[in-house]
Amino acid sequence: RPFNRYFLSSIDGFIYMSEQVHEELKAYTSAPALFSPHPLFENFGAAVARDEACRRLRLDPAQRYALFFGLIRDYKGLDILLDAWARFRRPGHRLIVAGEFYASRERYVRQIEELHLGEEVILHDFFVPDADVKYYFSAADVLVQPYKTATQSGVTQIAYQFCVPMVVTKVGGLAEIVPDGRVGYVCEPTPEGVAGAIERMYEGDTLQRFRENCVEERRRFSWEEMCSRITELYGLVASGK
Repeated sequence: RPFNRYFLSSIDGFIYMSEQVHEELKAYTSAPALFSPHPLFENFGAAVARDEACRRLRLDPAQRYALFFGLIRDYKGLDILLDAWARFRRPGHRLIVAGEFYASRERYVRQIEELHLGEEVILHDFFVPDADVKYYFSAADVLVQPYKTATQSGVTQIAYQFCVPMVVTKVGGLAEIVPDGRVGYVCEPTPEGVAGAIERMYEGDTLQRFRENCVEERRRFSWEEMCSRITELYGLVASGK
């Protein structure tokens, strides 16, 4: 806190990416601050055909895939997702866990074994190169972010880039970026909550509707919009407002 106060007191204006961060910021400074969510990660390219993505990842295209993506840290709730998957489990559905472990790998492997999920969880526990990101998101039906704590998440913006529907937990700023019932479902950070949200994803035409809605929602996350907000912030600072 002393270092935050020392540093932040020297700043004239702020761009924040979630209301949770804004609330934390207000404890230290009354300087002008504007909201601008993280832009899309356009550097990962465009989506590819699902069959091609499955072929590149050596996945069976006849299966349906949910995706947990990114560096694996305990706060990201992979343990919650594994418990949720044990409740959800359906024939023909698989969970891809793609990312490098920054937490104990053994505890998650043991959990997979104890839940008898060895046939259903596909573990790609290595750093995914930028060139391969598009294959994971092109193969997946849904991205699941079962976080226990969060401010906001860059992985959400990758999902928007590829128009992949999302399940996110009701923590931090995740729900601000993923409108519930429009591009995904927001649920409690519990196995029951996550399992229920995944199940709802596969009801009727939900996945298709959410993909179509992603095309509209992602327009909020342009680099041009962020540049405009930064320019606006400079105007506020210059005017002393």
